[in-house]
Amino acid sequence: MTFVRPARPDELPALVEHSGDTERNAATRAYLTQLLDNACTRPEWCLVAEDGDGRLTGSVVLWTIPGHEVPLAVVLFEAPADSPETGTALLDAAAAKARELGATDLEHVVDSPAQAPQFQRGPERRGELLRNAGYEVVRDGRRFSLQNPGEPVDLPADDPRLTFRSLAELGPEPFVAVLAELLADTADARLAADVRQHGARRAAELLFEETAELKHEPEWWELGFDADGTVAVISLPAENPSVPVIGFVGVAPAHRGKGYATSVVIRGTRVLAAAGATEIRGDCDAANVAMARAFERAGYVNFADRLEFARTL
Repeated sequence: MTFVRPARPDELPALVEHSGDTERNAATRAYLTQLLDNACTRPEWCLVAEDGDGRLTGSVVLWTIPGHEVPLAVVLFEAPADSPETGTALLDAAAAKARELGATDLEHVVDSPAQAPQFQRGPERRGELLRNAGYEVVRDGRRFSLQNPGEPVDLPADDPRLTFRSLAELGPEPFVAVLAELLADTADARLAADVRQHGARRAAELLFEETAELKHEPEWWELGFDADGTVAVISLPAENPSVPVIGFVGVAPAHRGKGYATSVVIRGTRVLAAAGATEIRGDCDAANVAMARAFERAGYVNFADRLEFARTL
């Protein structure tokens, strides 16, 4: 018998601990502590599964962007490999709690290979549990990381063909217009789905608004203009609650094939390095081969694959 309930104060931030797995236990505690400190979750959003003998057998935590009151995703989803019923009960309880708080959908990501801080071992089993609970894959992604980018002077020089102007100078409208142009011809499955649902312009507005929720300065966000005066690239670097990220970068359709994808990744990297970043991450759809190559040419390493799941509540 499985009983799902909110974690007690004495069970936070450890939740379910694994005997002999000190690296995983320490990473999970540190991660949940960070989420609680940053208001990405609350104690009442941390659920645990308990067996008939009172032992903790699984956990799931609702997550949101700092400052929001509605959950957007689940993290720290743990369930025993021999008890799919426990996993299903946790996912259903998380969905019910999120719905009660006003959420209309939930997301969850599964990274492979398993690594800190969530240590998502058994990705195939996790995927099956998620699908059985009503989740579907919305993106097959690739994750990239650049460690110790150094000072901006240590990075490749900016592309001399591009002239950059910031959000502080231009305001949001030119950025949204470029995003709408990009999204109308995107290789990203998730963004393409947004376009089908909302149209290119509204999808661009939503992408701009969602990215703006991340910590950034107006001077960081830039459009890069080609010598002919037209916009060639967009760069939206930012900091999520855990690590600085490239955020969103893109090349306008009329300027693809010129090597600008690498140029715009380098530009975002320089901006974050100047702000003191010691690690920078970026993601792209597996189908976006040009962007994956751009990350690699800019010195990034593909450290994991990421399946993004979503469920309508």
